[in-house]
Amino acid sequence: MKLIIQPDDGASPLISAIKSAKRRIDVAIFRFDQAQIEKALKDAVSRGVKVNALIASVNHGGEKGLRKLEMRFLDAGITVARTDSELIRYHDKIIVIDHRTLYVLSFNFTHLDIDHSRGFGIVTKNAKWVGEAIKLLDADFKRTPYTAGMDTFVVSPSNARKVLATFLKRAKKQLLIYDPKISDKEMVSILKDRAKAGVEIRIIGQTEAPLPVKKLGNLRLHTRTIIRDGSQAFVGSQSLRTAELDSRREVGLIIRDTKIVRKLLDTFESDWEASGGDKEISAKENGEAMSKAETEKTVRVLMQELDPIAATVKKTVKKVVAQAGDEVLEDGSLQETVKGVVKKVMKQAVKEAVKK
Repeated sequence: MKLIIQPDDGASPLISAIKSAKRRIDVAIFRFDQAQIEKALKDAVSRGVKVNALIASVNHGGEKGLRKLEMRFLDAGITVARTDSELIRYHDKIIVIDHRTLYVLSFNFTHLDIDHSRGFGIVTKNAKWVGEAIKLLDADFKRTPYTAGMDTFVVSPSNARKVLATFLKRAKKQLLIYDPKISDKEMVSILKDRAKAGVEIRIIGQTEAPLPVKKLGNLRLHTRTIIRDGSQAFVGSQSLRTAELDSRREVGLIIRDTKIVRKLLDTFESDWEASGGDKEISAKENGEAMSKAETEKTVRVLMQELDPIAATVKKTVKKVVAQAGDEVLEDGSLQETVKGVVKKVMKQAVKEAVKK
């Protein structure tokens, strides 16, 4: 078993893995902008390797890029399938080489994730994990149901909630957690209970729970990793958030390899020390930060969705002016009336959306 640490290791381990393939490559993609990895996949096809790419149907702000990627892959002879709409998002990032080596990644195939973010990847030849990954990819490729076959292979929504809840509950001494946003009520409750029982809990990321929390310094945080009692660890793509546990396709592993766990622990301690010394974010401050972040995200999405509406309003106003004459623009009362009508319509639309 090997550990990939980003941004330290870069794209080289993935490119080397693709170049080593003799017969087959299976890969699940959520985000992708790595030209070197794309070239390596195309070169693999050229030398007779069968490449199957499962590409997310949805990824916020990047659907056009994924569709262009699909076309480039198809032109190169790569077999492409698009994920189903049954789940709200397919966020897993995995590669299987020759049905023998499995890569489970917490980072996407992007420059932002690989070069500028803290991320981890597990490389393993464990036959059971490889078999389970093939079973999952095959099910998602064919859009057929998947049933989890083992607790150490963590898949949302199949077994993630149960496995991760148990993993947290069994902590006796310590939980060190990387997580951009811990908000699921059950998971937060478990963490509070463990803290009351004397378990040391430290989090790099965000949570509303009254626990020691720090923001990752110098790097963007993208990994989801939990180190338990210095002897076991979870590395995967799912945060302890309700949607990522229950409504999305996410994948992770529970590992017990002593060397890997030690490397993860050492990296966490280094990141903790580098993240503002002993200064920690209070639960109140962290909750406010999460609320602000959610608000800003909602506003960005809303602006994107409103853009077509704005275009329609402009088109309608132009039509009215064309029919009534330019002089209507000088009518101040008309301008105010139009503003009032637009505001009223938008207000009613928001109310109806909230009710739904």
